[in-house]
Amino acid sequence: MCILGLHQKQRPLMCNITLFSQIIKKIDRSIFKKLVQDKQTDKGCKGFDSWTHLVSMLFCHFAKSTSVRDISNGLRSATGNLNHLGISKAPSKSSISYQNKRRDADLFKDLYYSLMGSLGQQASLRRVKLKIKVPVYLLDATVISLCLSVFDWATFRTKKGAVKMHTLLDYDEKLPVYVNITEGSVADNKGAYNIPLEKGSVIVADRYYNDFPMLNVWDSKGVFFVIRHKDNLAYTVISERELPEKMAQHVLIDQEIELTNPQSKTKYPKKLRRVAVWDEKNQQTIEIITNNFNWAAQTIGDLYKSRWEIEVFFRDIKQLLHIKTFIGTSKNAVMIQIWTALITILLLKAMKATAKYGWHLSNLVAFIRLNIFVKIELQNWLDRPFEDHDKP
Repeated sequence: MCILGLHQKQRPLMCNITLFSQIIKKIDRSIFKKLVQDKQTDKGCKGFDSWTHLVSMLFCHFAKSTSVRDISNGLRSATGNLNHLGISKAPSKSSISYQNKRRDADLFKDLYYSLMGSLGQQASLRRVKLKIKVPVYLLDATVISLCLSVFDWATFRTKKGAVKMHTLLDYDEKLPVYVNITEGSVADNKGAYNIPLEKGSVIVADRYYNDFPMLNVWDSKGVFFVIRHKDNLAYTVISERELPEKMAQHVLIDQEIELTNPQSKTKYPKKLRRVAVWDEKNQQTIEIITNNFNWAAQTIGDLYKSRWEIEVFFRDIKQLLHIKTFIGTSKNAVMIQIWTALITILLLKAMKATAKYGWHLSNLVAFIRLNIFVKIELQNWLDRPFEDHDKP
């Protein structure tokens, strides 16, 4: 409960619980308890339960702790405030290490997807550039490098290890609706075979997903795709579609085509639409194939350009959170750290979306890191971060 000051309309209010505690309270404990019960992740544990584990890993990301020692010492420094976090005492570094190796990472994976239902909707933004109303998803993968001699399970190249995050990003929420974490050696298209398919939606992806058997499955499920095609695409032109005379002068080609390579044609026997647009920013021509024949060519080009949003997401999660280096070396520990990073970015984007102040995500992360154990009312602080605080 926050202590009301006389000037609550002008100033952020002081509060008797820390900023970090209030952020943690955004997670529905009843959802988490049900997941713990279903997965039996607290069975046989002594003291360091699943909730303490979650709080510890979220602290790792918000405080950008570089080791289990940093997590343990950081939480220990919050003595007197731990009960507001729902934990009785700060965990030891050996407890964190042991449970990172042992506790099922799927607990945190399922929590992320459960929280997407409520917090993801808060983070959703009104669509501005795209004129279509169907759901738009951006598909890509990013490599997180690891040392092969330490993470020997993470095969990638002869002398280099890595994991790969195959990600399907919701265009409106700018958050993943599906993530498949594999060894770095798994090809981008192979890691995307199990993505959820929503009839009537559109999937936008780069040339690495120019996989005709997969595109044929998408088409048969009523899913539209906008994919940059490979330079060696073999096709014949069925018809040239009329280009706009005045508008959308960056649209260079709009054709209906058929594949001519016998193997490719067997895998995708239907006709395709080929659109080429000029990218002024990068001074290059982008050639795209799609199975949608109704949208304007400019819309097809705009859809492909929207793919940049997933690159921004990958940049944010790597630069702002703690997934470039790992506090545990087992596969399970790496999975836990990545899934708790995704929960952290979900919390951050929900806070950013509800704030009246125009936060950049990088600034919001930095300010939370500096004020993580400060006792101030969260929403007022998000709305007016630079005003004087009332004394408690």
